[in-house]
Formats: sequence, structure tokens, C-alpha cells
Amino acid sequence: MKTLDGFNSRLPREFKGIISLIQTQGKRNLFPLALFFLLSSNLIFAPVIYAATGEEITRKAAWAIGVLILVTIAIALYLLAVILQPERF
Repeated sequence: MKTLDGFNSRLPREFKGIISLIQTQGKRNLFPLALFFLLSSNLIFAPVIYAATGEEITRKAAWAIGVLILVTIAIALYLLAVILQPERF
């Protein structure tokens, strides 16, 4: 616990406010937070797709393919949870 206190003492006041806002808003609104992580994880997938295809597709198409891949993975995980725990749904 001491390392967290040292970490918190080194953070600027603005970062502490942002972190506490994310923690309070994240408990109530999961969709905007999930959307943020979905789009920021697309920063990894889109350049890989664009590099693998070369100049055959545009950057917008690479971003769209990356979003489609991430949405497909999310739906697959949701369906897996529904199959394994049907009483919760």
C-alpha cells in the first residue's frame, strides 16, 4: 500500500482528478469507456492491416476492418458468456 501512496503523491492534481472521474463514471456508464478502449485498441490493428495489404486499400478501409474485427471478437465473447451462464441473461 505504501507504493500506491508514493505514486499518488507524485501525480499532478489534474491527473488525480481525471483518474477519479474515470473511476466514478466507469461504474455508472460502461458503454463510453468500452467504446474508448475499442477505438484506442484499433490504433494497434489498423496500421497492421494497412501494412499487410500495402497500397491496395485506403486508411479508412483499414480502420473499418479493424473495428469490424474488434466488434466480431466482442460479440463472440458475449455469446460465449451467454452460452456458459444463461441464467444471468
